[in-house]
This record gives sequence, structure tokens and C-alpha cells, in this order.
Amino acid sequence: MQLSGAPSSGKERPENFAERIYLQLKDDIFEFRLLPGDRFSEGEIAARMAVSRTPVRQALYRLEREGYLQVYFRSGWQVKPFDFAHFEELYEVRIVLELEAVRRLCERPVEEQSPALEQLKRTWLVQPEQRLQDGGEVSRLDERFHCLLVEAAGNREMARLHAEVSEKIRIIRRLDFTQSPRVAATYAEHGQILAAILSRRSKEAQLLLKTHIEVSKAEVRKITLHMLHSARQRTVQTPEVTT
Repeated sequence: MQLSGAPSSGKERPENFAERIYLQLKDDIFEFRLLPGDRFSEGEIAARMAVSRTPVRQALYRLEREGYLQVYFRSGWQVKPFDFAHFEELYEVRIVLELEAVRRLCERPVEEQSPALEQLKRTWLVQPEQRLQDGGEVSRLDERFHCLLVEAAGNREMARLHAEVSEKIRIIRRLDFTQSPRVAATYAEHGQILAAILSRRSKEAQLLLKTHIEVSKAEVRKITLHMLHSARQRTVQTPEVTT
């Protein structure tokens, strides 16, 4: 376990402590500094962050509600082990929602084109030299691409559920953009999906979208397994020194 932390300012408000700790721990989980199965105590986090246990506890329970941690009342906290079956189910829900959104968008008359689609065209239908290369930024825009498609369909409950699913799979989905070939592929595939939607080619748009998500899902599973293996190897080779 390799927790990161920074000393706090005595002038910082207590609620800001909890937010900062929450964001730091979430980043530690996403970057595999905290590995699935790792255990730790509130006291360890408080010492590393140089804060009291109260904001630490608030941050930890927030992460538990979001599904990243589980608490053992007699033995501290644990990062939830990766459950790929659960991620598969979340991806299935995501595909169902997005395919329905695309179907609805393609049924609309051309003159009723959504402003969201115009926004997506400006982001994704660009020349190769205009494409972003920063994986983190492309990951954010990729999630926004898929969320906007569902939002544009006009059902707020569909959009809310899709946003919740997107948040839950973000921990592995973002890994798809750690390799430049996948960044280029995302631009190309998003462009094809948009072109099909704008031309009201519903079946083609749905097939392109489903294939795009399935390929990404396979890539992130492979990358996740590799990164977990590498992180565990580093932990074995450089064990943390306790005093």
C-alpha cells in the first residue's frame, strides 16, 4: 500500500479537509497506489494527511457509498477487490441505455437536430492535427461524448442512470486512454458514430456504438489486469518500511 498525502493548512475549513482527503484517496485507488484488497485504518490516513480522524471518516464513508471501499468495524477499511463480473453488468446497462438513445436520436426529423450533437461535432469531427493527445483529457471528453448522446435523447431518468453507471466504471474505463493508438481509434470511431446518427442511419449507428464500447471494454480489462500485476510486483520488490 502506497498512500500519498500532503500536510494540511491550519486555516483550511473542516469540510475542505474531507473533500481533499476524498479526492486524494480516490486518485490513489484510480492510480493503483491503493490496490484492490489493501487494508488500512483511519489513523494511518489521518497521520499521512496531517488531519484529525473526523474528516478522514467522512471521506472514507463517502467512498464506501460510491462502492470503492468496504469497512470492517473491528479491523479498519479495505479497497474493494475488483469484480469484473460487476463491471460487465454495468457495461451491459450502459450499452442498453446508449443504444436506445441512438435509436431515439435517429428517429427525430433532421430539422430537429440536438444542439448536443453540434457540440460533439465540434469536438470529434476535426482534422488529425487538431486532435488532443493528452489521455486524461480525451478520457474526460470520451465520457462526455457518451453522456451527451443519452442526454440528447431527452429522457432525464435515462441520463441520470447513465451518469451513475459512467461514474462507477470510470476507474477502469479511463485506462483505455493510456495508449496513443486507442486515443486515435476513439476519435475515428466517435466520428463514424456521429456521422451515422446525423444521417439517421439507425442500425449502422447502433452497431458502430456497440462495437466501439465492446472493444474498449476488452482493452480496459486487459490493461487493468496488467497494471494490477505490475503494481503488485512493485509492492513485493519494494515493501513499505514501517517505523
